[in-house]
Amino acid sequence: MNAIADVQSSPDQRNMPINQVGIKDLRFPVAIQSDDGTQHTVARLTMTVYLPPEQKGTHMSRFVALMEQQTEPLSFTRLRALTEEMVALLESHSGKISVKFPYFRLKTAPISGIRSTLDYDVELSGEIKQGCYCHRLQVLVPVTSLCPCSKEISQYGAHNQRSHVTVSLSCNSEVSIEEVIDLVEAQASCQLYGLLKRPDEKYVTERAYDNPKFVEDMVRDIATALQADPRVGAFRVESENFESIHNHSAWAVIEQP
Repeated sequence: MNAIADVQSSPDQRNMPINQVGIKDLRFPVAIQSDDGTQHTVARLTMTVYLPPEQKGTHMSRFVALMEQQTEPLSFTRLRALTEEMVALLESHSGKISVKFPYFRLKTAPISGIRSTLDYDVELSGEIKQGCYCHRLQVLVPVTSLCPCSKEISQYGAHNQRSHVTVSLSCNSEVSIEEVIDLVEAQASCQLYGLLKRPDEKYVTERAYDNPKFVEDMVRDIATALQADPRVGAFRVESENFESIHNHSAWAVIEQP
């Protein structure tokens, strides 16, 4: 029987390295380990490695094979180990794993105590560059914002809207998904709930009215809290307020390298 050719491992003559090559948007069931326990969800994974100039191609099947062997819940520690395993398996010195997934949290309404789930978009990334590991966490948190100017100039009422606050940070030790959610919700005019009774609606409406926030206030307050956390390195805070009296959004970003 003739040997099957390994074309990917053949030499390449163009002398051109590739920064990242691999697979994108692999939909895969995963378990996430965080403060609230272990949660099963469906993720989209992007897995890439550095390809040296002399190598024609990477071994794409190895990325999927690695995930098929992955049985432990993903955590800060496990993602680092998985990234190291991938780099070794693909015989590279650099690589990155990005895991995007919906994360659900059980919330209790402020007055009635009724419980319901709320979803958040989360991305975990582990990257190795020349032997150095970097961990990133990104969470999109939906909240309510109420305009301070509208409240100030109106005899009654004020316009409010739903806002998406996205926090992306690199950390040298574990920062949990729940910690980021709690931080953002504490700085908003009011947090959101999946299910509310009438007494709860009264509470959240009045809570937002008593706690008005410009989009500028939102990003500054969150960034100030992140600056005070020694675990956090670089970060990016973005808030998009979907204006209820305009057909455009108010938007602000703070980045600190």
